[in-house]
Amino acid sequence: MKKRKLVSLTLCAAMLATALTGCGSGGDSQNNAQTQSDGKEPVSISFMTAATTGTVYPLGSAIATLWNDELDYVTASATASNGGVENLNCIRDGEAQIGVAVTSIMYESMNGTGVFEGNADPNLRVLAGLYYNPNQVVVSAESGIETLNDLKGKRFAPGSPGGTSEVETNYHLTALGMNYPDDIDAQYVGFTEASDLLRNKQLDGAWIMAGVPTAAVTEITATAGGKLVPMDEALIEKLQATYPWYAKYTIPAGTYSGQDQDVLTSAVKITLCTSADVPEDVIYDLTKTFWENIDTLSQSQSILKSCSVEEAVTDLAGLPIHDGAAKYYKEIGVLE
Repeated sequence: MKKRKLVSLTLCAAMLATALTGCGSGGDSQNNAQTQSDGKEPVSISFMTAATTGTVYPLGSAIATLWNDELDYVTASATASNGGVENLNCIRDGEAQIGVAVTSIMYESMNGTGVFEGNADPNLRVLAGLYYNPNQVVVSAESGIETLNDLKGKRFAPGSPGGTSEVETNYHLTALGMNYPDDIDAQYVGFTEASDLLRNKQLDGAWIMAGVPTAAVTEITATAGGKLVPMDEALIEKLQATYPWYAKYTIPAGTYSGQDQDVLTSAVKITLCTSADVPEDVIYDLTKTFWENIDTLSQSQSILKSCSVEEAVTDLAGLPIHDGAAKYYKEIGVLE
């Protein structure tokens, strides 16, 4: 992947600006450029999101557009990805400046554990805690699956390799005593492929971690006769004992086609994450712009309606907040 890094003004640009100063209208152009950027050097932001069929990709695109519109010195671009693990790897390697990831795998990335064994990223930082991202296990009506234990031996999509959903499948099925992935007929595909396979009766179920409602689950329940599988409360409590970032979450009845009852599941907070290497003033501006325009963003991104700036700094599994973001949160009184 081509690396996208912070862009600085070059000597040539400086020389060109000097030359333009001597021209009739060139001086005005230079002044306008300086005013638009507030004297800041242009910055390129690569923003890693998730699969295009989930809620995260359009959310990331909307946020990137906001930053581009409101911050003249910022050029942000949202990129589809396989999910949180890939996003965090890209941030660690300097290939992205902003990403979306849940606190669970952020914790592992920072400490070099789990799927990040031997590849710790001590520079990983939180820009904002957003909302809880629930695990959604959707299966076909013909599969006979009623509980997570019934997944044993079934044709099941735990998620794309390296994606958040695949990590979550591993944690939950292992906590149930299964031998993951050997106890299932694992098909490592993304949301879109899983939807197609379920609709064509080539798959029994899929694990999707995304905000509700998410397009993939909506499609599966509406066109493939899919249904959500509830989790046992004891399983969630067992997970919480080992992984304190987990929360109990209820998907309300009526969220999806044919869902006439509440569905209990587990959830983890999703965040905007970044690197300590991104300058403090840049992260401050990104954070401030995001929260000052949250109401406008919520009009097109309904998942943000459950977000509040007061909760941006809570339930982060002890992960550090970027100094630039912390500066903003302290200014508005939500962080000491």
